[in-house]
Amino acid sequence: QVQPVESGGGSVQAGGSLRLSCAASRYSYSSNVMGWFRQAPGKEREGVATITPGGSRTNYADSVRGRFTISRDNAKNSVYLQMNSLKPEDTAMYYCAAEKYGGTWRAFGVSFGIWGQGTQVTVSS
Repeated sequence: QVQPVESGGGSVQAGGSLRLSCAASRYSYSSNVMGWFRQAPGKEREGVATITPGGSRTNYADSVRGRFTISRDNAKNSVYLQMNSLKPEDTAMYYCAAEKYGGTWRAFGVSFGIWGQGTQVTVSS
């Protein structure tokens, strides 16, 4: 498999918005559940949102539901995370991940085992 590549992170003030993108060239993840995870310093990695291959079903962590929206464009081999009303506690490294049987992390009942390098999101108060 080809490692997905995240982009779109940055520094914003509380209440602002960012849109993260995840793309994989030369490999299609259109048959995989895709997810966004995040990890803050000193904290465990947590699942933020997942989306089924066709995009019809999504899941969100309670902490982001109503503020974040996950979407995908399989024609572009891309997955997105629109983040609105950002809070300082959203500060973390954000990772895109693809479903993989026997993967190292689980979120919403799915194992993920193909990871991007991450993109940093910093929200200041």
